[in-house]
Amino acid sequence: MWALAWFVALALFGTAVVWRASGWLETSADQLSAYYGLPAIVQGSIVVAIGSSFPELMTAVLAPLLHGEFELGVGAIIGSAIFNVLVIPALATISTPGPLNAGRDLVYKEAQFYIISVAVFLLMCSFAVIYYPVGNGFVGTITPGLALIPLGVYLLYVFIQYQDTADHEAPTVSGISAPRQWGFLLASLALITVGVEALVRAAIGFGEFFGTPSFIWGLTVVAAATSIPDAFVSVTAARNDREVTSVANVLGSNVFDLLVAIPAGVIVAGIAGASAVTIDFVVAVPLAAYLVLATIALFTLMRTDFELEHWEAWVLLGLYVAFLVWLALESLALIDLLV
Repeated sequence: MWALAWFVALALFGTAVVWRASGWLETSADQLSAYYGLPAIVQGSIVVAIGSSFPELMTAVLAPLLHGEFELGVGAIIGSAIFNVLVIPALATISTPGPLNAGRDLVYKEAQFYIISVAVFLLMCSFAVIYYPVGNGFVGTITPGLALIPLGVYLLYVFIQYQDTADHEAPTVSGISAPRQWGFLLASLALITVGVEALVRAAIGFGEFFGTPSFIWGLTVVAAATSIPDAFVSVTAARNDREVTSVANVLGSNVFDLLVAIPAGVIVAGIAGASAVTIDFVVAVPLAAYLVLATIALFTLMRTDFELEHWEAWVLLGLYVAFLVWLALESLALIDLLV
């Protein structure tokens, strides 16, 4: 039991560090966005999204690099993506007295590119299984070359968002020290790295203690803990009548996670000479399928009058509870879609 208590304490410590450091990171990113005059949708989908997704990025890098647990990192990112599209918009909606406004550009442009991101992630996994198979099953090696595919697509995403910035006339701001904010941002990144390492160690420990695959804990404990920054930012933005930034942060975070975080883990592991990064298609496809289901549910509800009502928020939360029940049944070996 002492071992379990230690893993719980480690998870709580990592969550607290990630939460606090991410708060500083979000503040710095918000200040820098205002300083450089970025439009709201670019601020939410790129600057704030990258900042709030840094915990997931470090999970994808540290899990295979230090622990040889690439599937844990992938599980944390997919679990975080599901948390982002189901829980965060729901919390942002419930935190406001009225419905959460989405906007036509957000629903159409961001949604389309997000679906493309999911497709590109599955394409990378498919190429790994087809061209670099491991054994006779559905396991493949993701090479650094394959990892460049989603990274290239993310550069396209940045270019598209840049077009919005080029035509945007930003208001003049004063009283912001850019060097000071960059200093806060770099310090928060270092602290987040420490917190994420604690979470990864806790997830591995839980898996060993309960005799379950560590990626199950990545899908739940690590995913929820690393998504706290996204939830904090989105709820705060919604309360400040910045609904577009609130939802764009969620979508931008997921695009970054799928197209940058996972490939970054592959490339860093390859540079460091770590063991080959493999992906099990049998695990990846059902999880990606639920992510697609969650995404369809979110955009279907947002498309009605381009807003989310409170009752629709509870529907999203119900879908996330169903996801947790599925994983609980998997860990108890009552169903075997993943393990």
